[in-house]
Amino acid sequence: MKFKLTALFLVLAMGILSAQSKKWTLQECVEYAVENNLSIEQFELDLQNIQIDESDALGNFLPNLNSRVSATGNRGLSADPITGSNFTAGIFTLGGGFSSNVNLFNGMQNKNRMNRAKLSAIAGQYRLDDLKDDIRLNVALNYLDVLSNKESLKVAQAQYAATEQDLNRTKELVESGVVPKGDLLDIEATAAGQEQAIVNGQNQVLISLITLAQLLQITDYENFDIADEAFEIPPSDILNNSAKSIFAKAVDFRNDIKLSESNVSLAEKDLDISKGARYPTLSAFFNYNTSYSSRKQFDPATGTSSRLDLIDQLWLFDGITYGGQLSIPIFNGFSTRNSIRRSQINVEKAKVQLEQDKLALETTVNQAYANVNTSFSAYEAAEKTLEARRLAYQYSKERFDVGLMNSFLFSQAQARVDNAEADVIRTKYDYIFRLKVLEFYFGIPISLD
Repeated sequence: MKFKLTALFLVLAMGILSAQSKKWTLQECVEYAVENNLSIEQFELDLQNIQIDESDALGNFLPNLNSRVSATGNRGLSADPITGSNFTAGIFTLGGGFSSNVNLFNGMQNKNRMNRAKLSAIAGQYRLDDLKDDIRLNVALNYLDVLSNKESLKVAQAQYAATEQDLNRTKELVESGVVPKGDLLDIEATAAGQEQAIVNGQNQVLISLITLAQLLQITDYENFDIADEAFEIPPSDILNNSAKSIFAKAVDFRNDIKLSESNVSLAEKDLDISKGARYPTLSAFFNYNTSYSSRKQFDPATGTSSRLDLIDQLWLFDGITYGGQLSIPIFNGFSTRNSIRRSQINVEKAKVQLEQDKLALETTVNQAYANVNTSFSAYEAAEKTLEARRLAYQYSKERFDVGLMNSFLFSQAQARVDNAEADVIRTKYDYIFRLKVLEFYFGIPISLD
């Protein structure tokens, strides 16, 4: 028994440690965000409401059916609801029946409402998918921001480790009288600045992790972390396509454009519904009623009064009414005409909005295309600068080690390397993100592979 409890404790402990050490990949972050985002949940509920509207539209084609039952007691002067004669004795009556109405024609409004409900469900799905696209892109941006901050922190820590070596070496040179103590103070100042950079870098990593966790609706910030992987420039042939061809493909599959197109169709269907109010409406109805009275009924054939049984009266005093009704609109204070005019304006507004969305998408794609080229050029330039700064630093270090350069100039050379390394990291992740944005508009799922 003791062995089983110990084994159970070890399993639980390992599970807790495993959960705390979980490193989230980009794909896991994207999938989790889509599944747990509150805005997506709200949009999904809205879509369920839209689907209920579709059921309402289907119900307009079906006849309604209603029933009624009434029970009434009277004392004093009353009228028999069956014979219509007045009397002063007490009476108890029952009545009941059912009725049904069906719309046969109303200017195709029911059909147009049904089609509109279907279009609305499609538009709602596009709206939901467009939100998911935006969330995927935001997650990728924040994920890359964490990676960039982590890599910057590693560089700062490596720079501090190198400075510590220089600091120890300088202490030995100062003690042996080879270099003045001022050189040691300069390097100590450089080391202190790098320590501060490490603290700032740690804060940047923490803040970016919290921002990403909040986007994923995760509140356990202390145990949240992403996979520690070094991402290099991913291979991509997206620039083999022109900005025009990328835009042409984006128009075909982007959910925001599909949503705008659906809004045009919805506005056109609203116009059809408004026009339907100009036509006559034809409906049919059917009613069945029966009743029972506790008052005795006079039988002329026998000259006597008697009370029929409940079932007999319900069968004897029942009745059926049926018929049809045609309603022709003649004048309604311009409401139908104005409704049609408003619907026509809404159609034009939806078309204008569609064109605006296409223009906005084209501008975004062209800007993204230019950003990819610009950011890649900046990254290449930053790498060349870093290479040159490292060579210059190495030369300065050799001169410093033999006393041909003072600590201030040597620190300046090291600071230039630090800045160049920071620029490489910044431009690298800026290029990766802009590249992923352009691929996203081309229909390539977000991935760092």
